[in-house]
Amino acid sequence: MRVLFASALTFFALSGAVAAEDAVTPSAAAPADAASGVAAGDPAKGEIVFKKCMACHAVGPNAKTKVGPPLNGIVGAHWAHFEGYPYSDEIKAGAAAGKAWEPANLEAWITNPKDLAPKTKMAFAGVKNAQERADLIAFLSQFGADGTKK
Repeated sequence: MRVLFASALTFFALSGAVAAEDAVTPSAAAPADAASGVAAGDPAKGEIVFKKCMACHAVGPNAKTKVGPPLNGIVGAHWAHFEGYPYSDEIKAGAAAGKAWEPANLEAWITNPKDLAPKTKMAFAGVKNAQERADLIAFLSQFGADGTKK
């Protein structure tokens, strides 16, 4: 079994495994962000990956709640940060514990939400490709809490 990045240790601790076809050798991955351990992503490619999220989430200046909350300012925000959204008890508990959507934590969530919060209301199988996850995080990190690009 190959480890994707240092941040994958968090994911492995939660799930215990990664499928061989999902593994990427470090030489094939984009350079990791030294602070987070998450591969560097391409925001333009992340915008394409975000289409997988658009049925339930919005981002940008006019983003509104859909099935899920808007994702403006999500990167670095505390869990359950969007006021008025009825988050699952696990996400609320994470917020109370001071958890934040740092890149490594967000990557684990995007990989498979149920691994991070088994009783989450989010019905999404996850993004299995590590580079797509990095691209998606790069795309989301462009948006401030008000939806404007930083």
